[in-house]
Amino acid sequence: MSEKQKLIDELIQMQKKFMEIEKTSGIEFENYYDAKGGDDLAEYHAKYNELANRLVDLAHTEKGSRR
Repeated sequence: MSEKQKLIDELIQMQKKFMEIEKTSGIEFENYYDAKGGDDLAEYHAKYNELANRLVDLAHTEKGSRR
């Protein structure tokens, strides 16, 4: 499996987990975007952004374009 596909799979799994947490306990809009420190939401947001940016970089490399 390619790195790109692995990233896509991981991002989808993270989204599913996030949606389940949101459905069962709720997440305030402000808490998601203003999450700071070492809590799970801050870590989720940072990791998701890191993986998504890596995926964008791979797509640009694949197409020979740049950000």
